[in-house]
Amino acid sequence: MIGIVDYGMGNLFSVSKALERLNADYFISGDKEELLGADALLLPGVGSFRDAMEVLQVDTIKEFAASGKPLLGICLGMQLLFEDSDENGFTKGLGLLPGHVRRFSGSNAAGETYKVPHMGWNKLEFVKTSPLLKGLEEDYVYFVHSYYVSAEKSEVLLAKANYYEEVSAVVGKDNIFGMQFHPEKSSKLGMALLNNFLKLVEERKAVR
Repeated sequence: MIGIVDYGMGNLFSVSKALERLNADYFISGDKEELLGADALLLPGVGSFRDAMEVLQVDTIKEFAASGKPLLGICLGMQLLFEDSDENGFTKGLGLLPGHVRRFSGSNAAGETYKVPHMGWNKLEFVKTSPLLKGLEEDYVYFVHSYYVSAEKSEVLLAKANYYEEVSAVVGKDNIFGMQFHPEKSSKLGMALLNNFLKLVEERKAVR
C-alpha cells in the first residue's frame, strides 16, 4: 500500500492516476498514523520550497524515513529531501540526503541568457546502478523546474541530465529516493521508473 502525502502542494491527481495504471494500491492522506502505516510513501510537490516546508509534517516524514521503508520524492518533493534551498531566501529542508537546492542562473558561461524555468524533455544519463534503474535504458523525461539540486559530487546521484547545469535527476540512498522530473508525465521511461520503485517496495516488504 502506497501512501501519497497530501500537504496541499502536490499534483496528487496525476501521481495517483499513474499508480492506478500500474495497478498499485494507494491512498492519499495527511494523517500521520495513516502515512506511517503505509508500505512506502510518495512525496509529490509543486510550488515553493519555503511554503512547502512551512506546511509539511516534517516529523512524520522523518519518522517514516527512519523506519527504513521506501520514500520517493517527486519534483519539489525530491528537493525537500535535501539540506536546504535558496528559494525565497535560505530555507532548511528535511536533510535526509546531502545536497543543496540552487536556482538556474539564467545565463551561461558566455553571458548568453537561457530560459528559466527549465521546461521540456531532457535525456537521462545513468551514473550508478540502482534498483530504480534496473533493466532500463537512458531516454527522455519531462522536467518543469526553476531550481535544481546541486549534488554532482554526492554518492546519492543515480542519474543526471543537462540544462546549462548538471541536474541531479534521480537520486537515492538506502530507502530514500527522488526524481526531479515528473515520471507520471514522462512516457515509457517515467512509468518504468515508477514500476521499479513499486518492485523495490514489494521486495523490501517481503524481507521486513
